[in-house]
Amino acid sequence: MYLTENPVLQRELLVNLRMPRAFVLLLLYQLLLGVVVYFAWPQETRLDLTSNPEAARRLVDLFFLGQYLLASLMAPSFAAGAITGEKERKTYEMLLASPLQPGAIVLGKMVASLTHLAVLIFASLPIVMLCLPLGGVSVFEVLAAYMGLIISVITFGMISIACSSYFKRTAAALVVSYLLILPMVLVGILFWTQAEAVGGGAFRLLITVTVLPAVAAAICIALFVNTSARLLHPPDVGSDAQEVIDLEEEAQSAVGLVIQPNQFPDSLFAPAKRNDLIQDGANPVYDKEMRSEIFSQGTLMLRLVIQVSMLLALPLMASCLYIRPEFVAWYVGYVVVFNMLVGPVFSSGSVTSERERQTLDLLLTTTISPWEILWGKLLAGLRVSSMLTLFLLVPVGLAWVLVSPYWSNSLSVLAFLSIILITCLTTAMIGLFCSVCFRKSSVSLIATYLVIITLFCAPVAISLFAETFYAGDPVVEQIKYLGVVSPFSAAFSVPLNVELTGNDPAAPNAPPPVTWLFYGIFMLSVATLNGLLLAGMTWLFNVRWRVAGDQQS
Repeated sequence: MYLTENPVLQRELLVNLRMPRAFVLLLLYQLLLGVVVYFAWPQETRLDLTSNPEAARRLVDLFFLGQYLLASLMAPSFAAGAITGEKERKTYEMLLASPLQPGAIVLGKMVASLTHLAVLIFASLPIVMLCLPLGGVSVFEVLAAYMGLIISVITFGMISIACSSYFKRTAAALVVSYLLILPMVLVGILFWTQAEAVGGGAFRLLITVTVLPAVAAAICIALFVNTSARLLHPPDVGSDAQEVIDLEEEAQSAVGLVIQPNQFPDSLFAPAKRNDLIQDGANPVYDKEMRSEIFSQGTLMLRLVIQVSMLLALPLMASCLYIRPEFVAWYVGYVVVFNMLVGPVFSSGSVTSERERQTLDLLLTTTISPWEILWGKLLAGLRVSSMLTLFLLVPVGLAWVLVSPYWSNSLSVLAFLSIILITCLTTAMIGLFCSVCFRKSSVSLIATYLVIITLFCAPVAISLFAETFYAGDPVVEQIKYLGVVSPFSAAFSVPLNVELTGNDPAAPNAPPPVTWLFYGIFMLSVATLNGLLLAGMTWLFNVRWRVAGDQQS
């Protein structure tokens, strides 16, 4: 019943593995890994295989870390919609009423979600086998690395399944899953890179085959039992399999943060529902999006996002803003990552949700112009994501006032703030553009994440790759300019004077002008990108508005 005769598992496997995107994803995954290995292959004419070649070990480590990062980022996208998908398709009640045991449902969903990812992982074995003859890494280390990779993916998948059982929408489950998984991913990368320096490859092998399975088993068993119990005793379900959420009861039973829509600053991003008529001249789309959509699913997602983000920000805040202020760019990078995760959730479903509710045609045939619809939905999503992001900027303002080295770098602090603000606008704009282009919210959300990662993270990764394997090549300096739309590159290019970076008398008092030039190019490039996105989505919306109007007439 759990594996051999599990109809949930059989149905999910048939649907997922037979879709064309499964083969396209496998091709792209293999091509990406193959291209990385090709360009990272040692450039020496003759390789010394008698000793411990550093180039070969660096290549294998890069291969596993890259695969670990890709698999970890893809695991929530496969598993976070396992149960929320049933709720969105209005089949959740039927699933609960079936004779299947809750444990069989959870296990079937998890195995089916991660099977395709397992195919991708095992398909990379021929590529890593090409690296083994270079030496530097034993076969046992390779097997242990794959074992750790598979265990990590299973753990991340179970976390995503558990999040999927608590939320109604895939977007909410996905962003909470990423917030919980990303710190674990960073810890795994830090362990893999530092364990060899501490105790060598044997120590890393021992931890991977002993400690990691025990910790992962404890997490998976606890989440499996909790998720199964939630399916066995689900919350109150109303019409169309909608969970009945009482905001007052939720606020009384909430642990930790409690959101009050009638109080400041909660009213900034989650205003109370309207009890009177809309004022003349107000945008009804904006008012509806702000007052109906945010609290319609309860406050659990917002509370988790705020609490987890602040908990992760505390150590970074202390170390990067107060103890070592020269590392302020790292804290800015953390805030950017947070906005990359949260911003698309509130924008990528703005138009696709109208299609899914079959209300888009009605909206297009009203007297509201397409421009009013677009800016109403854009500001609604931007207001929520930017307010959540600005909560993490309060420590930057306090550090600006309390820490004296920042006083002489006020221009740099303002540059950091401008980078974060324009990033908030860009993520919201990309999400709304993808929502106009696609028909399903889940597809729009994944496409938004892919575009943002490509624009923000890919240039940084290419630059680090070039510096590691092509150090000294003049092309490396030119590659850095690929990140003209990456807020990470812009944040680390903002100059800080010698009083902030240290007391080295040999350090120059004035930063090189090329850093401010890069910051200016970034702001200009991102502003141009946002203008193009706005023009493109307005044109698409106008075309569809005219077509719908002609059909209506």
